[in-house]
Amino acid sequence: MLVKNWMSKDVITLNHDRSMMKAAKLMKDNVISRLPIVDEDGVLVGIISDRDIKEASPSKATTLDMHELYYLLSEIKVKDIMSRKVFTVSDEDTVEKAAVLMQENKIGGVPVVDADNKCIGIITNTDVFKVLISITGVLDGGVQVGLALSNAPGSLNGVLDYLKDNGGRVMSILTSYEPEQENMRHVFIRIHDMDKATLNMIREGLAERFNLLYWVRDSVHGLTA
Repeated sequence: MLVKNWMSKDVITLNHDRSMMKAAKLMKDNVISRLPIVDEDGVLVGIISDRDIKEASPSKATTLDMHELYYLLSEIKVKDIMSRKVFTVSDEDTVEKAAVLMQENKIGGVPVVDADNKCIGIITNTDVFKVLISITGVLDGGVQVGLALSNAPGSLNGVLDYLKDNGGRVMSILTSYEPEQENMRHVFIRIHDMDKATLNMIREGLAERFNLLYWVRDSVHGLTA
């Protein structure tokens, strides 16, 4: 899963010499929480977030009148409050790498840059959620099966053969390696929905033959507003 297939390409940027008020208006009008900041050549030089703007804005308890406040805000430039240390990815990086970068640095999104460090997009935690939803197939419902399996080669084959022999159609397979369980891995398999009797039979068979962690029948219809 490459960043270029999931990033927002119509990224909104702002020149570093523009005012903080302009940045605030852009974010409000476009319902975004961060803006990549570029120089006159379009090269990325920083990033500004709604938090940066809030921290730079005068307190509500200020004694300044409206005209003084407006003048003060108009004089604050983006380059004065932006973060100059920007974490970035390229469009050929994986979404997983971007997700790790965001998680480890506690940020909600990273600009995507080309070889000249020009901003060509942005990828956010919302995009990562979209990837998760897509690769799991949860929008199509079905049943997710959690299993603890050995790391030995071929350990998954027995599960897949059992599902195939009993009419189970696999939608997705994900694997998680648990540090505290040496030589073991957790495998999460989503299968298409079937009639209740067949599903019960498959569930019982998996529980008898393998270490079944859980069995969840998903239905996401009606969850969205």
